[in-house]
Amino acid sequence: MHKKIKILLMLVSISLTLGLMSNTYSRYIVDTSGDVEVMFTKWQILVNNNDITNGNSSSITLEPVMEANENIQENTIAPSSKGYFDIEVDPSNTELSFDYSIGLEILNEDIPDLMITKYALLNDTYQEGDELETKVPTDNVIKGSYNLGDNPNGFKPFTVRIFFEWIEGEGESMDDSTDSNIGNKAALEDTSLQIKATINFEQKTN
Repeated sequence: MHKKIKILLMLVSISLTLGLMSNTYSRYIVDTSGDVEVMFTKWQILVNNNDITNGNSSSITLEPVMEANENIQENTIAPSSKGYFDIEVDPSNTELSFDYSIGLEILNEDIPDLMITKYALLNDTYQEGDELETKVPTDNVIKGSYNLGDNPNGFKPFTVRIFFEWIEGEGESMDDSTDSNIGNKAALEDTSLQIKATINFEQKTN
């Protein structure tokens, strides 16, 4: 890499903000007298083992995985770096169809060449190294839907793997001088890569 002497060392951390949009409702109509007993549907979703269905927002710090690069120190990021992080969703204790959306935002505004490049959905049978089908998020937003009718045996856990990259070469907008300035700033201020992922789940009502 021709910018080895200008390498930027940044600690890598990712903050995941979790929110829940939901309207729990039940409507039962009975035309005869007598006792009626109906179990309420279950609604519990875990994200990275955290229950987010209590109506509160919370934050989780994720450990990203950086691709090996012999020119860049481990657990740091510089021009040409690539990596990913996983959002693990467990809806197995949910009995309602739902939609979800994941909004992604890189907070390092002074590094426009840092980009979210693609994502993949990993089911519960995925083994590391299996071939992945990747997609490019639209406007850095990932959307999906899980329907109870398509999962008669219940929902299973799944993982959203999100890839990011510091573009170097074709498509880059930062020149050598700009890269060097970022590197100098990181050395003085212990700068870190910051990606905000906001995830929402909403019950489907019809």
